[in-house]
Parts: sequence; structure tokens; C-alpha cells
Amino acid sequence: MPDISAYRAECLLKGGAPTILRAIRPDDRRSIIDAFKDAAPESIYTRFFTYKKSLSDAELSDLTDVDFDRVVALVATTRVGDRESLIAGGRYVVSESASGNRTAELAFMTRGDYRGQGVARLLLAHLASIARQHDIQRFEAVVLPENAAMLSVFRGCGLPVEMVMEDGVVHVQIHLRESAGPKVPKATNGTD
Repeated sequence: MPDISAYRAECLLKGGAPTILRAIRPDDRRSIIDAFKDAAPESIYTRFFTYKKSLSDAELSDLTDVDFDRVVALVATTRVGDRESLIAGGRYVVSESASGNRTAELAFMTRGDYRGQGVARLLLAHLASIARQHDIQRFEAVVLPENAAMLSVFRGCGLPVEMVMEDGVVHVQIHLRESAGPKVPKATNGTD
């Protein structure tokens, strides 16, 4: 099985702009801070279910210091001049049920100027491919009903999806084993 911490795939967004999907790294802290500052308040609210102006050191560590076993996180980047710019991120956190089934909770955030360009769909497809290789049967997510863009991503992912509205939020289940799912480009291990 490939080393997920070296995961890297070259992709194109809907408009043809190139992007790199890669494993998050501890040195992405500065890029996450910059992306968070540029994020629209509604993007922050739909991701964190609250408005916030900054991320704490503990939150930054949780985002960047992942083990790629229980927590898998990918970022999407693009080139701005001679610098890499983080435009989106997606992650899952694995949990084991009493029956031994492995599920994972999903979370995404996309910079406002890149919303609607298909980056969340790309991240979801790559995360699903990785999850299947690690015997995860289902993704779960809790989404605010006003986050129509994320609900649309889930509906259009090419996998069996269940959505239930309960307590003011939409509970989403995406079944990974019932379908081959969307095709993803081959990722490299960073050495190709």
C-alpha cells in the first residue's frame, strides 16, 4: 500500500486550471493561517458551525499533524507566481463501530474564490479511494442545510448516499463498498 503521507496527484479544476492534491504537512500551518484569513465568514461557519476569526495553536496542530492512519488529510494547491497557494482541504477521521465496521467522518473547506470549480469533488474522490484501500466502509458527515454546495458535492459523488435531516443538520452517509465509485487519477508517492 502506498505511503499516504507522500500522496500527490496532479488534477484539473472545472475551468481547466491545474491543481495539486497532496497530503497535508506540518509546514502547511502558515498556508492554513493565510487561507483562513482569506476565507469568507460563511465558509468558516459551514465548516466549523460557528464564526471565528482565527484558529488556535491546538486547532492548527490538529489540522496539520496527522498520522495518515486514523486521520487522513489532503490539501489542494495551485501556483501563484513562484509560491504554492492552498485553495482547499479535505480530511477524514476513522472510528470503529462495535461491529468492527470502519467508518470515517468527513470535513472539507474550500477558499471562496475556488468554490464551484470542482475541488471538493476531487478531494472527495481521492479520499474515497484512499479509504477503500484501508477497509473503510462508509463516510459520514454533518452538514448545515444551507450548505447547498457541499450537499450537491455529496449527491453527485457517484456513490450511494443517504441524507437525513435531524436536529437542524443534515446527516450524510456515503457508502464506499457498494460501488466502484468515481475514478481518480493515479497518485504518486512524491518520488515519481
